[in-house]
Amino acid sequence: MPERLDPPWPSGTATGVGSLPGTDVRAALGLVLDCVPDLPFLPELPARGPGAEMTGRALALVPDIAAAWGPSGWAVADTRGRDLRRAESYLDEDLDVAQEMLQGYEGLLKAQLCGPWTLAGTLELRNGRRALADPGAVRDIGQALAEAAAAHVADVAKRVPGARVLLQVDEPLLPAVLYGELRSPSGMATIAAVDEPVVEQALAATVSACAAAGGVAVAHLCVAAPPVPLLTRAGFAALSLDATLLTSADDDAVAEAVEAGVALLLGLVPTTSPPPAGPDAAHEVAAPARALWRRTGLVSDLLGTVAVTPTCGLASSGQDAAGTALRLCRAAARTLVDDPEELAMDDQRG
Repeated sequence: MPERLDPPWPSGTATGVGSLPGTDVRAALGLVLDCVPDLPFLPELPARGPGAEMTGRALALVPDIAAAWGPSGWAVADTRGRDLRRAESYLDEDLDVAQEMLQGYEGLLKAQLCGPWTLAGTLELRNGRRALADPGAVRDIGQALAEAAAAHVADVAKRVPGARVLLQVDEPLLPAVLYGELRSPSGMATIAAVDEPVVEQALAATVSACAAAGGVAVAHLCVAAPPVPLLTRAGFAALSLDATLLTSADDDAVAEAVEAGVALLLGLVPTTSPPPAGPDAAHEVAAPARALWRRTGLVSDLLGTVAVTPTCGLASSGQDAAGTALRLCRAAARTLVDDPEELAMDDQRG
């Protein structure tokens, strides 16, 4: 039975997805510690360019894959190119800053890593095909990434000895992989769907590697109709989902996961439009979480264990807007604890 977080984190907790605006990691981590101190995360700053985004950051952690940045993104190469070396430098800098600024910290600390299926879906082979289209390449990427996950968890834990590492495995391409919707680099064809058992096996390997290093794995998908049963079977202790995209079709799977002890992080604060303001803003953004509980009949006390996050896209905002969004996440999380059954008011607002 996979390890569960019980309790997952302090009631009324908020955190971020991972990416933040800007290029100054010290300022970004300072913002995190100020706004979401109960579950801080190691910020990623994609505005720094190639090597700072999700795929490049993962490749920086996988020494066995040589890659270079090209016209269509990351591609396998004979040597680890300049942009990949820059990615390694960014990662080292970020971890050094975290080690300094988190000195003496005790508690959960979230790090992020691109998952095996999204990595295979974004990396091109020498022949111009996506790695996802080559089962042998997929297998090698999965094995290498599992090893990288364990090494990263161990490194973060060594640098911040009082922390227990939550490793968020980012898999935004997972539904496209499962349903055969990912297009080839040319855009002229789609890559065949990958069978669920194969997908589950690779994800489970990442989860197991994380656990072996003393960490706990969290799956993150900012998509509609997330494959919750598959993620639960793979052993993830928590799921990070965009609550604004969940519908009644997802209710049974989410409820079963929660009842099985899987913790939830729910994206509630919008990032692609200005978040609500005013005295009822926290209640307003928390409404989808309460609506989920109302539809499923989950025990109201469990609502307070939900960690609130922004939806994806915070890196495209400004620094002030990012701080506002994270603080609103924390306020919304508190309302789930203080007013867990405030459903009538949500009905009136909705």
